[in-house]
Amino acid sequence: MTTYWRALRQFSRNARLYLVSAGVMGFTVFGGIYSLLRGLYLLRLGYGPEFIGLVSGLALLGWALACLPAGAIGRRLGSRRAMILGLGLATLGFVLWPLAELIPAGGRAAWLVLIYLFSDLAIAMYDVNSSPFLMDATTPAERDYVFSVMAALWPIAGFFGSLMGGLLPVAFAALLHTTTQDPATFRYPLLLAGASLCVGVVALYLSDESRPAANPAQDGQATGNALMAAPYRIMAFLGVVVLLVGMGEGAARTFFGVYLDAELHTPMVFIGALTAIGQLLAAPAALAMPLAAGSWGHRRVFLWGSVGMAISLLPLALIPHWAAAGLSYMAMIALVSLTRPAVSVYQMGIVPVAWRPTMSGVYTMAIGLSWSAISLSGGFMIAALGYPSFFLASAAITGAGAALFGLRQGATAKPQPAPTS
Repeated sequence: MTTYWRALRQFSRNARLYLVSAGVMGFTVFGGIYSLLRGLYLLRLGYGPEFIGLVSGLALLGWALACLPAGAIGRRLGSRRAMILGLGLATLGFVLWPLAELIPAGGRAAWLVLIYLFSDLAIAMYDVNSSPFLMDATTPAERDYVFSVMAALWPIAGFFGSLMGGLLPVAFAALLHTTTQDPATFRYPLLLAGASLCVGVVALYLSDESRPAANPAQDGQATGNALMAAPYRIMAFLGVVVLLVGMGEGAARTFFGVYLDAELHTPMVFIGALTAIGQLLAAPAALAMPLAAGSWGHRRVFLWGSVGMAISLLPLALIPHWAAAGLSYMAMIALVSLTRPAVSVYQMGIVPVAWRPTMSGVYTMAIGLSWSAISLSGGFMIAALGYPSFFLASAAITGAGAALFGLRQGATAKPQPAPTS
């Protein structure tokens, strides 16, 4: 903690303002209120797992396909402006989405699909340009700590978001003199969550466009025309690996709450508490990344963390009890929090500076395609074969991605820095 406190004091103003926006994202969209209540709100509107998977899957597919254009927008406008634009539009979408009850029944399904798709398209601009923005806002000495704090902020903020998400429907049910089976008790928490994203927009607006002077030798970046073709192979390989590995996380994040509610009939407060505890316990894992990377390297942290993610899904698949499911979810989120900052630094460091936005776009696109595929197929697979088969298949695909990365460890070897005079 002393090391982290010393590093935190050295973070640039841009890095600190970005972390504010990351915290708000964790509280609402990435692991917080929206992640917990989205599927449950759709259940209250009368939709089943197939439609829940359709809404999530199509939005994630749009997010994935928007990643490469989002990188191009970032190169044209600058990472900061692209993030402000993306998060601002996403705020509008996440406020509009829970107003579906006000839409006539014939158009409600289209509203739920299209507005959520719009929101994720906008989020792509924020996500893709975050890593290049942070790389510009940090030095190599502090970079691991900044990315780790970012990864820790998501579960910590997600803890409070999940905890609040579990309590707010109960509170609104009391205020409205109804039960948590009423969709209105979920509409208002989702509206509050969407509106809170304005804090992140303001934080990014207060940042500036300044960039540190490029130092390819210090950053370990490859230079020269001979090396410019190499990123295509590296990006394609990492894209496939991340697509496979990400399916386990996508399965847990999309269907964990729905599984507890619809299959195990777990009380809403329990679901919120389990999700919140999982987010909170993930923070120490994220903060441990610099120590782990210092001992094993970023590549090995990602490799063995991915193996652990596959294993962590087994209790969720094999033991039909809320406690086993909760422990499985906690392990998954903790390992994601450990591996995400490691692979973020790794994939930014193995390509030249000019290729960072494109590399980030490929990485984010792979995650989006992964989660989209698991969401679109998951609802139908659950309806046909049940939740255990779905979670087992997700674990197998994640394990295959980890095996591919381990077998091709030399394919993404970091290029040597150019000699300096």
